[in-house]
Amino acid sequence: MDNKILDTITKEQQEELDKEIDGLVITKNFRSASAEEWYVFIPSYEDPKTGGAVGKVIIHYSLYGNRDVFINTTIIFDDPTLFETKLHYLVYGLSDEVVNRLVGYADTLVAVHAGENSYQAEYKQ
Repeated sequence: MDNKILDTITKEQQEELDKEIDGLVITKNFRSASAEEWYVFIPSYEDPKTGGAVGKVIIHYSLYGNRDVFINTTIIFDDPTLFETKLHYLVYGLSDEVVNRLVGYADTLVAVHAGENSYQAEYKQ
């Protein structure tokens, strides 16, 4: 029987992604009634101008009534190394982990800004 499941990343790529996720630190910068801003730190990448956070996350809550909430999440990576197409798997994996940690299972529209690796997605419960 042929194996119909294909790995999308190599073992080495998965190890790199695991290393970055293991070292992932997210700190809150501010919160308002309808938004939050978080800084993202990972071990091997940084903002080239400040040497600090590799990126930031902005979460905006659109409140409808008292029970319906829709979330817009924007992730911006500042290290130009992460703009290289060969690192798409890393940007996608890190973004997915950030969304899972900060937004959880809530419905959210996600916009990731990382040069050539930018993308948009919709997460549904």
